[in-house]
Amino acid sequence: MTQAEALDILKLGHNVYLTGSAGSGKTYVLNEYINYLRKNGAAPAVTASTGIAATHLGGMTIHAWSGLGIKARLTDEDIDALEEKSWLWKRIAESKVLIIDEISMFHHFRLDLVERICRAFKRNDMPFGGLQVVLCGDFFQLPPVSRSEEEPARFSYHADSWQKLDLKVCYLHEQFRQQDDALLDILTAIRSGEVEDELLEQLQTRYHADFAEGVQPTRLYTHNIDVDGVNTTELGKLTAETHVYTMETRGRLHLMEALKKSCLAPERLMLKRGAQVMFVKNNLDAGYVNGSLGTVSGFAIDGSPLVKLLKGPTLTVAPATWRIEENGKELARLEQLPLRLAWAITVHKSQGMSLDAAEMDLAKAFEPGMGYVALSRVRTLAGVRLLGWHARALQVHPEVLAIDGEFRKASEVAVAELKKIPKQEKVQLQQAFLVQVGKPKKPKKLPPHHQTKEHLPLASLYDIADKRGVTIGTIIEHIEKLQEEGETPDISHLKRSLLTDAQLKKIAAAFEKTASTNPDQRLAPVKNILGSAFTYDQIRFAKLFL
Repeated sequence: MTQAEALDILKLGHNVYLTGSAGSGKTYVLNEYINYLRKNGAAPAVTASTGIAATHLGGMTIHAWSGLGIKARLTDEDIDALEEKSWLWKRIAESKVLIIDEISMFHHFRLDLVERICRAFKRNDMPFGGLQVVLCGDFFQLPPVSRSEEEPARFSYHADSWQKLDLKVCYLHEQFRQQDDALLDILTAIRSGEVEDELLEQLQTRYHADFAEGVQPTRLYTHNIDVDGVNTTELGKLTAETHVYTMETRGRLHLMEALKKSCLAPERLMLKRGAQVMFVKNNLDAGYVNGSLGTVSGFAIDGSPLVKLLKGPTLTVAPATWRIEENGKELARLEQLPLRLAWAITVHKSQGMSLDAAEMDLAKAFEPGMGYVALSRVRTLAGVRLLGWHARALQVHPEVLAIDGEFRKASEVAVAELKKIPKQEKVQLQQAFLVQVGKPKKPKKLPPHHQTKEHLPLASLYDIADKRGVTIGTIIEHIEKLQEEGETPDISHLKRSLLTDAQLKKIAAAFEKTASTNPDQRLAPVKNILGSAFTYDQIRFAKLFL
């Protein structure tokens, strides 16, 4: 399925599971749909199973949005307690569309809990209370992890609520990250569970391989302790002056703290000339994307770091903004340079990034899909250096291998059904859904003279003035404005409201008599000729017929 087809299906209002291989543009499609809804007056609830994924969309975690928090079960008393929170009532009541990104990392039982909360607040028994639900993710990537006291985590497609949603599967097949067939073949083989010897041999050519001159790769590790140690050590080797950049925050305290934890930019960033850095936000206009690598080449007069991109020019880096928004309102925001030290990063935090070059140690891979995530961050096989790995690192969950075929077939059915809908009918259905989920637009109030225009068919000026609640003089003024705007409303039936044919002739003669001295057809000279026998309203009204 193409991105355009997926967007068409989303716009029809179906519940959707949006998936595809790493680099197929899932987040791009979500952002396009979110922007489409917002431009048309709808306010989607934008959430993700992790804070990092939520920041990519400008949303919050599904745990925070739903009020579920870290709970692994809900009693009736818990639901009653949630219903006492007015902010939660407002949030869920105003939502018509719920988006959950990185669904692969969300526990099946928590999806059911969120669904129960939505039904309780929406006061109906439809799945998720009747919300359009968009689930996005790739089950070949990192799975959910349960704490020891929780029931074992299963993929979210095991949830009862998943089955109730009657999801349209949108399986994106285009590839926008990988730039060579060799790496793409390896990733495709991992997804099929059939990594043949020939492909393994290609991958092994990158074992302790050299990069092109000047290429400084990001090192991917499976554990935080390795990442922190590498970055601290490497920064300490540089003898240049240290520049410190402190994050600025604003907003609700609990949301701000959540945003700080999930944002990949550190709260306190220390940089030196020569430091290897990575951009952690997309900004195509400024010349970088999430995952772009570079080296700090110096600092501007105002202290802004100058970063020489690995593949590209030197950029002056300005602070970026991360925010949590809801229904068009900003609830929390932070500002920091969109950079972090990039000698090393964890595989988990790399999810969603596109890297130019990566050095990875997969010998400690402890989850199915971890090797796939690490390799799929990189654009080319030449951008990979393996420090260590084992066969388990290239394994994906066997259960996912089985269900992936079902998702692909369901996606093909969804495309076929979409193509059967005539174009005009599709547009009408999409417009009808927008009306359903958007906020009703207040009709623009017509200018007073256009409000009067709607009443001009009435029998007399007196009837119109009475209907509008204004004077006869005001109605005449409104008709004058309509004529000035080039409109020619039919007012012939209103003539006898103020004038007889004889009176109209006398007023016309007075205008003609003052024509040479009164080219602007002012009323006062005409009134001087006619005297008290005629009112100003009669003269102005007669002028409309001359």
